[in-house]
Amino acid sequence: MPNEFLRDRIQRKLANLPDERLYQVLDFVEFLETKYAPEPAASANFFQRFAEGVEDRLRAGRVSAGAIAETMNLMHRAMGVLNGVAAAGKSVASDIAEVAQRATATPPPGGGAGSSGSGPSDAAPGGAAPASGAGTTPAAPRPAAPGAASGPGPTSGAASPPPVDRGDRPA
Repeated sequence: MPNEFLRDRIQRKLANLPDERLYQVLDFVEFLETKYAPEPAASANFFQRFAEGVEDRLRAGRVSAGAIAETMNLMHRAMGVLNGVAAAGKSVASDIAEVAQRATATPPPGGGAGSSGSGPSDAAPGGAAPASGAGTTPAAPRPAAPGAASGPGPTSGAASPPPVDRGDRPA
């Protein structure tokens, strides 16, 4: 277990130093790491490596520590947004993979047409969605309500016929 007391003490000392001196400390720590670390440090993710590369180039160009700090704060916020986008992308990809896996799974035994609503009767020829738009087989026609026009209901994409006035309703 690392010496937490020592790490806290170093952090308290670093908190009082200006950014220019913190870069000197960083350089010294990186030197010590290359000289004495038993194993290389944990690999940073792509965004962190990119940000550190930008920071190193700014330092090599002798940009002020304040400007570097502002740039790095902006990049840190952008990395947070990009990490969120990456996480959302991974979530969507895993959801798509899960749906595809379920779609390619074999149907359960006895799961013929009409038992679960997921049989071959649901699909139109060629694998297209059914024309009813509801994803199920059409239901038997219902009797018309008293005073309502009888006949087939509206079809998808076709306009409804105007109501027929039979004279049994008040206008």
